[in-house]
Amino acid sequence: MNGADLLCDTLLANGVEVCFANPGTSEMHFVAALDRKPELRCVLGMFEGVVTGAADGYARMTGKPAATLLHTGPGLANGLANLHNARRAGTPVVNVVGDHASYHLVHDAPLTSDIEGLARPMSAWVGRASGPADVSARAAEAIAAATGPEPGVATLILPADAAWTDTPPQEVARARPAAPARATAATVEATAAALRENRAETLLMLGGASLSEEGLRLAGAIAEATGAGLIAQQSNARMARGQGRVAIDRVPYPMPEALARLKDTRRLILCGAKSPVGFFAYPNLPSTPLPEGCEVSTLAGPGEDALAALADLAQALGLPAGAAPKIESREKPALPQGALTPDTIAATVGALLPEGAIVCDESVTSGRDFFRLTHAAAPHDFLQLTGGAIGLGLPMSVGAAVACPDRKVVTLQADGSGMYTVQALWTMARERLDTLVIVFSNRSYRILHGELKSVGAGSPGRNARSMLDLDDPALDWVSMARGMGVEAARAETAESFTDLFRAALGRKGPFLIEALI
Repeated sequence: MNGADLLCDTLLANGVEVCFANPGTSEMHFVAALDRKPELRCVLGMFEGVVTGAADGYARMTGKPAATLLHTGPGLANGLANLHNARRAGTPVVNVVGDHASYHLVHDAPLTSDIEGLARPMSAWVGRASGPADVSARAAEAIAAATGPEPGVATLILPADAAWTDTPPQEVARARPAAPARATAATVEATAAALRENRAETLLMLGGASLSEEGLRLAGAIAEATGAGLIAQQSNARMARGQGRVAIDRVPYPMPEALARLKDTRRLILCGAKSPVGFFAYPNLPSTPLPEGCEVSTLAGPGEDALAALADLAQALGLPAGAAPKIESREKPALPQGALTPDTIAATVGALLPEGAIVCDESVTSGRDFFRLTHAAAPHDFLQLTGGAIGLGLPMSVGAAVACPDRKVVTLQADGSGMYTVQALWTMARERLDTLVIVFSNRSYRILHGELKSVGAGSPGRNARSMLDLDDPALDWVSMARGMGVEAARAETAESFTDLFRAALGRKGPFLIEALI
């Protein structure tokens, strides 16, 4: 047994069963150990941003971490954007980052870098194994940090000699994450008292576990009993949506729309959510969409059990056990005809989405109105971009499909952000994942056209357009997908999109639809 064997054993003993990897020389002994540990599934990504984004998607659907295997500091750096998204989503990820042998670092070889410095901004915990004797203990610390009350990213640095050096057989360390705290009785009672007052002006904002089916049931019953409104925070790791579930909208992204939506709110109660703030600052607009004087309180904050808090709140309000709000049956949208637009795509998805599907959303501007047309869709889980670092959609779909092989994964993908991690298509083909990718092909960074206007920078001229448009040359998503082993076709009308979408739902394996909008 060597340190790499011990690390694999520790991961497995603590429930880490999948490793998304892009290894190099420093990690070869870990790679060799994987041959001796077939229970640990290894999934190769052709870019580190695919690896880290896939780990995020996997954890969102399983509630437990996957490992990543990254090659020294530059490999970690390539994956940092999607680790930022994972941190913002509060999803557990355990990074294993290989480094030079400890005695080699003094020579400053070309790949030598400050791995700790690179990891720290995106990681809740950073540690380094000093040798094979402490590999297991350090790995257990990383897993405990990733899965604690505030789940997040943990980074374990594994020097090559810690991996290859033999060690006597030893019992692997067990992670002992702390349990989440429960909202205090005083907090629950104060929240109940607030909900009994000025009901029409009180809004309960949900995030995290409160957006699960059970959380929405509890929140819906509380809102129905008190007259309070419900809304989700703008960016969420996972939401339960569809027929038979409480329909809830998010705080809008554009600041003028968010201001209009929240203008009458006098009391905001947060449960697993953060107080809303604009994605960016804009001239002559406030940083928060909340009206002046709005009172903000927290029922369950970071590290606290949001589901338990809602249950305690329902009890404090005198609701019977198992209380559920009245949910009227909603009609699915009719299948559209004519021009292919974001709305007609959403209508088709809303009408045909199979029960139990997972929707991974990085449609950016094209998907802002997606909820309105899909509240009546079959019950599904909705995963979205959380930290604003684009390039998550395709990798997140990989992770979700690995986590839930019996569920169809439907990806809503903007064309510009899809190019950041297009290599994820190759992993979908290699792993034969049941993914259906819809590329919104407007051949521009449409969001940046809007942002140029929003910040008051005027209309784009020739130079500005050259940085915002993607039509010279136009991206050919069908050819790119086929080149990576994914079957693909192009839709130019609502009818052709519906035909392709229906056909793709009826088969297993990856398929891509380039939707020209």
